Amino acid sequence: MRFSADKSPYKTAMAAALAKGGYIQFSANGLAAGTGYYMMANDQLDRFRKAIVDDKTGSALEKLTTEAERKGMTISAHDTLKTAPKGYPKDHPRIDLLRLKGLIAWQEWPVGAWLGKATAKKRIVDFLHGAAPLNEWLDKHVGESTLENAWGR
Repeated sequence: MRFSADKSPYKTAMAAALAKGGYIQFSANGLAAGTGYYMMANDQLDRFRKAIVDDKTGSALEKLTTEAERKGMTISAHDTLKTAPKGYPKDHPRIDLLRLKGLIAWQEWPVGAWLGKATAKKRIVDFLHGAAPLNEWLDKHVGESTLENAWGR
């Protein structure tokens, strides 16, 4: 950094991965937490998409994501396709889910005096409990990758 004209810091946040899955981030903007399957390997992505197009499992995921959003979570992925994945109809009723190349729940809270109190822990715990049904769906219908050198969960 000292040789650069831009003296702003390289890192503006501190983060930690949780042992049983999940991610916590602290920055000048506040506290944030995420959980899910951030980057899916090809075999996981194939199982994910097949589960989405299945009416029973796909509808269940759609309800889970709607419920998570109702709780203040953002549902996203590390990458999203601009159109339907190859072999899937562009007008599929769950096209927004099909276009995702992962699935995470994310929630942020702005800076406040509560950050130095037990409230911060409670918000993270509540978030993780609230996102647990999404993780359970992912574990059941996607699971870990069987490919060598895959990111997996």
